[in-house]
Amino acid sequence: MTAWTRRRLLSTAATALPAAGLATTAAPLTRAAATTRPDDLDVTDALRALPGLRLVEERHDAEPGYRHFVLGLRQPVDHTNPAAGTFEQRLTLLHTAADRPTVLFSTGYQAVLTPRRTEPAVLLGANQLQVEHRYFGTSRPADRGYAHLTVRQAADDHHRVVRLFRRLYPGAWISTGSSKGGMASVYHRRFHPHDVNGTVVHSAPNNVDDRDDSAYLRFLETVGTPAAREALQAAQRAILLRRAELVARYEAWAAADGDTFRLVGSADKALEIAVLRVPFMFWQRGTPADIAAIPGPGATTDELYAWLDDTTGLALYADTTARNYIPYWYQIGTQLGYGSLPTAHLADLLRHPGAAEPRSFVPRDVPLRFDRAAMPDIDRWVRRRGSRLLFVNGTQDPAVAEHFRPGGPDSRLLWVRGGNHGADLADLSPADRASAEDMLVRWAGQEYFTHTLGT
Repeated sequence: MTAWTRRRLLSTAATALPAAGLATTAAPLTRAAATTRPDDLDVTDALRALPGLRLVEERHDAEPGYRHFVLGLRQPVDHTNPAAGTFEQRLTLLHTAADRPTVLFSTGYQAVLTPRRTEPAVLLGANQLQVEHRYFGTSRPADRGYAHLTVRQAADDHHRVVRLFRRLYPGAWISTGSSKGGMASVYHRRFHPHDVNGTVVHSAPNNVDDRDDSAYLRFLETVGTPAAREALQAAQRAILLRRAELVARYEAWAAADGDTFRLVGSADKALEIAVLRVPFMFWQRGTPADIAAIPGPGATTDELYAWLDDTTGLALYADTTARNYIPYWYQIGTQLGYGSLPTAHLADLLRHPGAAEPRSFVPRDVPLRFDRAAMPDIDRWVRRRGSRLLFVNGTQDPAVAEHFRPGGPDSRLLWVRGGNHGADLADLSPADRASAEDMLVRWAGQEYFTHTLGT
């Protein structure tokens, strides 16, 4: 079975933003340059001196001029109630020099241990501090009910990280993230707008009103060509018409891997969810070559199964992987919202009403109560008050059918023509790319805050 990736979720964190082709304003610094300031401690000593921080390991896999550390920071489970206990949040640090800018990188999911720099870190020759999202990876409070998994609690996590590490890195800070990581970066700015000099957000959904999913449906009805959309619908129907064969194959794969479908309920329901998500997941990362590879009328069962797996990641719906993403679906079902999927062309073949909803992926004993005020609050701030925000989206990405529309000072929304969920600064038109890079350099060269941040 094809390995799944987080890009197959509704909104996913880029494991790393490609740096290829991006101009830099400073050559990579050598390791020796990182210790030239006479008042600098060795970075390992400086890290060990930070209260609540544990140096888990130094990994010797960073590019020249950088050192790569895995860290654990003791965080409150509830920032409003110290008595609620603590958990250790995983961080990673790519250190080059204390007097360079620092990029705060949010994944929105678990931390990525590959030591690759984001585009802002490359452009600015910056240090990079990655924050694993609470309740993902190893950053899991003992509270298994996810009661403290909110956008505000995560924003407060990021705030404490910035305040602590500003002792080591007093210069300019830029935050960045892609998809769910980009969303987390925006939410951090909403509640702590002066923590960083500016924010670069890639491919971040903005589902303001979860009751109105018309934007997503309109997008999927018009993206690409009519022939491509018809081919996708035909492939969906072909799979469901051969449901028995494909479910049996899916169950055989799970049994061979020691996997099960207890969370979703059955392989039959999991297959139906995967089929329903085909158009969204296809266009989220599709290319012209992918369009040509859509199975046609003569496709075999083997070909249909392999294509569905490659398009939607069948392992995502089996327990081993699905249980790791319960926090994701919990957030979708309580604050972030979820888009609707077209079903009319499959109505006669569906067996599980409402299958492709967050409830299917969250245990029944965990309540899902949707907070309708959370996303409108974020949206109002971005439109009216959010400053120094740069959004980069792809025109072919259904995740941004509803997108952020910045209205505050020194903020922009830029589009990559034909781009999908992996849209980067390097993919922009030459003029837009130059404008984006100029914004970053300008933000990093100005101080919008004092070195001692208030609460």
